[in-house]
Amino acid sequence: MSVIKKNWLLPLLLLFALPAVAEDFSSVTGFWKTIDDETGEAKSIVKIYEEGGVVKGKIVKLLQNPDAVCSQCSGSQKDQPIQGMVIIWGVQELNEKSGYILNPKNGKVYKLQLFRQGADLMVRGYISLFYKTQRWLPASRP
Repeated sequence: MSVIKKNWLLPLLLLFALPAVAEDFSSVTGFWKTIDDETGEAKSIVKIYEEGGVVKGKIVKLLQNPDAVCSQCSGSQKDQPIQGMVIIWGVQELNEKSGYILNPKNGKVYKLQLFRQGADLMVRGYISLFYKTQRWLPASRP
């Protein structure tokens, strides 16, 4: 290959690779219905949104007990209303352990992985090597 061909090949390859570097969060942003693992009933509506290049999630509606507070939480979230609380933050990559999720039921924070499975959002919380996955269903704006 001549020097001229080599000189334009690398920039061309980089040009096509750059869009893959930027994370597209549009597949997870929107409203999602959470389901209780024990009862199978819908618990809340969570809004997933992008802010400052990271994904966050906020409980916009509690379906069973709208006045509940996070009594098990620590710090500034202690005894604060769960409805309106940011429970997902710091997600910089989808399909990877990236970011954190708060479980308002027990006040614990877990490392997080978000990924899509069909129309549903899979939310996987990690403690060390162990994890638990919840399936969140698409929801309309409350």
